[in-house]
Amino acid sequence: MRHQQPKFQQKPLAIAFTLGIHAVVLVGLAFFADAPLPKPEPLKTVLITPEQLKALQQNTPLQEQTEAPTEKQSTVTEAPEIAQTPDEINPVAENTAPVQPDDQAIKQQAAAQKLEQQRLAQQQADAKADAAAKAKADAAAKTKQDTAAKAKQDAAAKAKADAAAKAKQDAAAKAKADAAAKAKADAAAKAKQDAATKAKQDAAAKAKADAAAKAKADAAAKAKQDASAKAKADAAAKAKQDAAAKAKADAAAKAKQEADAKAKADAAAKAKQDAAAKAKADAAAKAKQDAAAKAKADAAAKAKQDAAAKAKQDSAAKAKADAAAKAKADAAAKTKADAAAKAKQEADAKAKADAAAKAEREAKEAAANKSAEAKKIASSAKKDFENKIYRAWDVPAGTTGTKATARVTLTENGSVASVIVTSSDANVKASVEAAIRSAAPYPLPQEAEARRQARTFTSTFTAK
Repeated sequence: MRHQQPKFQQKPLAIAFTLGIHAVVLVGLAFFADAPLPKPEPLKTVLITPEQLKALQQNTPLQEQTEAPTEKQSTVTEAPEIAQTPDEINPVAENTAPVQPDDQAIKQQAAAQKLEQQRLAQQQADAKADAAAKAKADAAAKTKQDTAAKAKQDAAAKAKADAAAKAKQDAAAKAKADAAAKAKADAAAKAKQDAATKAKQDAAAKAKADAAAKAKADAAAKAKQDASAKAKADAAAKAKQDAAAKAKADAAAKAKQEADAKAKADAAAKAKQDAAAKAKADAAAKAKQDAAAKAKADAAAKAKQDAAAKAKQDSAAKAKADAAAKAKADAAAKTKADAAAKAKQEADAKAKADAAAKAEREAKEAAANKSAEAKKIASSAKKDFENKIYRAWDVPAGTTGTKATARVTLTENGSVASVIVTSSDANVKASVEAAIRSAAPYPLPQEAEARRQARTFTSTFTAK
């Protein structure tokens, strides 16, 4: 017959103890959940008999009794395992008869459980302190390690950033230096090119200005010389004409004066002769009267006296009338002479002004005609220049239809002083310039103004 194991009877105190242990363990687990924990070891619950407990208490001191059952196990980190069955605890119990504990045994067991509970509480407190110290040490070590790693990482990052910044700064400085050197070289080249271009333009402008000024001065000098010569000739002709007119007028005035004087002398002589004849006749009549009628002497004398008085009165009146007539005639002659002189003076002034206006008008017309003729001659010469350049132009292949505009300035002997060609095609530009220079010298007109105008021309050439 198979032996049956006795049923294990749990007392209320043991159940309460077990539940309390579980609660403490759970609280510890919740408190140390974030801290690294050592490998857990199982908590064993041992059931002993009163005889075994008594023998154990007699042979072991109190401190050893509190530490022996667990053999100084580590801090409880997991829930304790379920209490082992009597078979697992004491395999020999199968062959041992069950002993019913008495009250003394129960008290001893309660005391042992209390001691065990105190030991577990102390062990739990020590484990908690050890865990806190270890967590603190681990945290300090981790903080120190993290700080060192971060410092190392920051140092590496800073070194890398410093190296990158220095490389970037060196590259920027080199690029800046290269750009500055290039800008300086470009500026020097551009300044040199601008200076050369400006010198060339200034030379061309100066040559053109000098030529224009010389042509203008020559034209002005020639116009002044022509005008002076014409004015001098006109003045000489007018002076000669005025002298002839004055001489003629003087001769006429003199002839008139002489005629007036002769007429006056003749009138005076006639009056004297008439007076003498009349006096002689009167004397003869008086003598005849005296001789004929002496008786009527008083009457005759009185009549003679009256006649003499009347004759004297008539003579005085006639002399007065003649003097008045002469004065009137003289005044009229003077007025007429003054009017004639004034009219002559005004006519001379008007003639002089008309002559000057006519001379100026003729000079302007002559200058305009001369300028138009010079322009026509210069235009014809420029056309001949273009034809000559076309004949000398070696047109580059594949440039048909391409245009080039050239501004040419010639010297006094027809050589090329300067040439500026603009074109969208470099070959056409070079070929046109070469043709202009090879076609020189150009035959310039003889007339000064036309020659001046022909020395500068602008033409457009189309490749054919």
